[in-house]
Amino acid sequence: MIGTSPAEYFFIRACILFLHNIAPISTLYCIQLFLIQFFHLPIYLKRIPYPIQFWLTAEAVFFAIVFIPLKYAFRQSPIYHGSISPECREILFRNCHTNVPNPEKYISRWLMVSEGEYIKRDNVKDFIRWAFFGPGHTWEQDQRNEQEIETYTTEIEKMIGRKLSPGRMDVKSLGQLLNEAGGSHRSLLWYTCVFVVDTIMYFKMLCHGFHFHRSSLLQFFTVFPCRPLTIFTAYLSPARHLTYWHRRHTSKKRLPVLFIHGIGIGLYPYTTFLRDLNRELGTGATNDSEVGIIALEIMPVSSRITHPALAKDVMVGEIMEIVRYHGWSRFVLVSHSYGSIIAAHLLKSNRSAPLIGPTVFIDPVSFLLHLPDVAYNFIARQPARANEYQLWYFGSKDIGVAHTLAKRFSWVDNIIWKEDLRIKVREKQQEGRNVTVVLSGKDLIVDAETVGRYLMGSTAEGWTIDKEPVRTWKNRPWVGYGLELLWYEQLDHAQVFDFENTRRPVIKAISVYSNTN
Repeated sequence: MIGTSPAEYFFIRACILFLHNIAPISTLYCIQLFLIQFFHLPIYLKRIPYPIQFWLTAEAVFFAIVFIPLKYAFRQSPIYHGSISPECREILFRNCHTNVPNPEKYISRWLMVSEGEYIKRDNVKDFIRWAFFGPGHTWEQDQRNEQEIETYTTEIEKMIGRKLSPGRMDVKSLGQLLNEAGGSHRSLLWYTCVFVVDTIMYFKMLCHGFHFHRSSLLQFFTVFPCRPLTIFTAYLSPARHLTYWHRRHTSKKRLPVLFIHGIGIGLYPYTTFLRDLNRELGTGATNDSEVGIIALEIMPVSSRITHPALAKDVMVGEIMEIVRYHGWSRFVLVSHSYGSIIAAHLLKSNRSAPLIGPTVFIDPVSFLLHLPDVAYNFIARQPARANEYQLWYFGSKDIGVAHTLAKRFSWVDNIIWKEDLRIKVREKQQEGRNVTVVLSGKDLIVDAETVGRYLMGSTAEGWTIDKEPVRTWKNRPWVGYGLELLWYEQLDHAQVFDFENTRRPVIKAISVYSNTN
């Protein structure tokens, strides 16, 4: 993530302005070219060099025959929402209800209104229907569940300390905006840049000692831009969709590491981190004591045109196929940002949870996901600073990311609570797991302060933390046991990977966890 300086602001705005206007300019060029064939107009276009004319024509064709049909198909695809039983829904509501530090902000932000006193009761009911019963909630279901919805509405009134006014406001809630999120056009020039970056990443990972495991040749043309170098690898992924980079594991005393990246441009931003992690784990290793690493590639959130994001159970199943293929019986789970969503699925699945040992979350978005911060910052916030424009255009407006968040992102499935982590406690030495969470104080997506307070303390007494001063929990020394926090006050989202002195403690934690066999 870039910074917030004026120079970075003008740079990112210039990049967006240029890339965003390629499609209309190339379309206008092709229209003029078409009209010239039928009308005797001055042919100023001859002054444009032929390579640029060819590029503009290709951009217009790509926009018309690829992007527009793709966007229409994505818009027509159904919204996935995890269904749960009334009993589980009750537990989920209680967990959410208990963990709301600012009730007025919670309701107002989800309903996208500025003043809490204008909130109407029917709007809150609409929010409850969307959040707990699914976006496709029908009228018949509404009648059947009316008593449950009414109970939850009354509980929210108690939470905010007043009765809600009857009626409904004419507003579009954050939930509606989330389900309607649409991606903007990406030019062939942009996908050429993605291809170049992907090629650089490919050679870097090879130099760092990783081997690429590709999907079948039948899947080759399901990813654009194409990855011709991947054809030449001798390794085949056992999963249908997931590709990954692998370092073999031969150690009998240490745990291997599974890494899941976040939204962006694939594994390229993590190559230095993976190199340093590989060196740390490989210190003093011999042929029969190497520590393995698997770095998954999640293509739908990696600035590609490809298949839709995999359903929760399919993703867990494919990851388990990969893990078992390499003979791993237990591993350290490391995830960044959106990767924490997939980590949450693994930790809550009976198929995969027994295989997961110590866990590291870096800039996680899955904790307190019922709060509106992540959805608002990613979907609804109007960008003002350089890092916000970078997130908005290159993140949330990417068509694959937009489809994933609008159609395949079920917060009911994706949220994770402290209880789901099964934290190791000293009274039960052989049970539970060690967990480290890495948070950045200036994170532009996650409310890191609130997430840190939730993780490191108790919300039982008004979100106080064991009666400690508010900042004491940020500076607790890391000891490698139980639930711990690495706090970086001055860093933004993903900046922990940018500097050696901030990567080092994270890598050290993973290395220590690898020794926990």
